[in-house]
Amino acid sequence: MWTWTRVAVFSGAVVASPLAGTPYDLRHAAVSTWLNGGVPPTQVAEWAGHSVEVLLKIYAKCLDGGAVAMRRRMEEALGMPAAGTVPKLERALGANLSAP
Repeated sequence: MWTWTRVAVFSGAVVASPLAGTPYDLRHAAVSTWLNGGVPPTQVAEWAGHSVEVLLKIYAKCLDGGAVAMRRRMEEALGMPAAGTVPKLERALGANLSAP
């Protein structure tokens, strides 16, 4: 059934490729996209029908490269200035208060 559906829905180039070779491939792509898009693992696990433990065991490798974005979100949450910007107080005083 899936082979017929792929031929009916996808272009010839996609059918000839390994893209969406099985319905599970589509599911894996969706879960990976949700995680990399910043959806909390608890929500992704619920949508996927997994426990968080199983989700992270299977998809932990998909979370690579998010350290910079997480650090930026933590800094924003703490009210820290973005890297490369001058805090308002330093601009007002014309001084670099962060220098030793």
